Amino acid sequence: MILLVIDMQKALAVEDLYAYDAFMDSAVRLVGAARKNGVEVVFVQHDAGSGSGLSAGDEGFEIIDALRPEAGEKVYVKHINSCFGNKDFKAYMERQEDKRLMIIGLQTNYCIDATVKSAFERGFDVIIPEGSNSTFDNDYMSGETTVRYYNEDVWEEIVDSVTLEEAIEMMGR
Repeated sequence: MILLVIDMQKALAVEDLYAYDAFMDSAVRLVGAARKNGVEVVFVQHDAGSGSGLSAGDEGFEIIDALRPEAGEKVYVKHINSCFGNKDFKAYMERQEDKRLMIIGLQTNYCIDATVKSAFERGFDVIIPEGSNSTFDNDYMSGETTVRYYNEDVWEEIVDSVTLEEAIEMMGR
C-alpha cells in the first residue's frame, strides 16, 4: 500500500477549507500511522506556474509543516490535476506490485478527483478515508456539498470508502 498525499501545500491547506480542523487532524493522523507502520508515503505538489503563488520557489508551494516529508519519502511535482500527469510518478506507480493506493489531500473536485479516476483506470484499488479530502466553496456548491457529492456519489463505484479508524487499521496489516 502507498499513502498518496496530494497538494497539501501552504497556499491550499488553509482555514477556508470545508471542515478544516477535522480534515487536518485526519491528514496528520494518517501520515503518522503510515510512517509508524512502514507504509510508504508519497507526496505530490501542484505547480500552477510562475506568478500564481503556487509555483516552485513560492512559500505557498511548500508542503505544510505538519506533514513535511521525511528523508527518503518521494515528492513529485505536477502541472495538471492528475498526479499521473507526472511521467516519473506514473512510471513509479506502474512498477508497484501492491496495487492498494490510499489517497488524501486537496482539492476534492480537482486533483483528488482526477487522480482517483486515473488510478482506478490503471487498476489500482483506491482507498479513500472519511474526512481525508477537502475543498473550498465555489460558485455552484458549498465545500461541504462538493466533498459529499464526490465521496458519496461520484466515486461510489470505484473507491473503497473507509472510516479513519479503518484506514489506520489497514496500515497496520
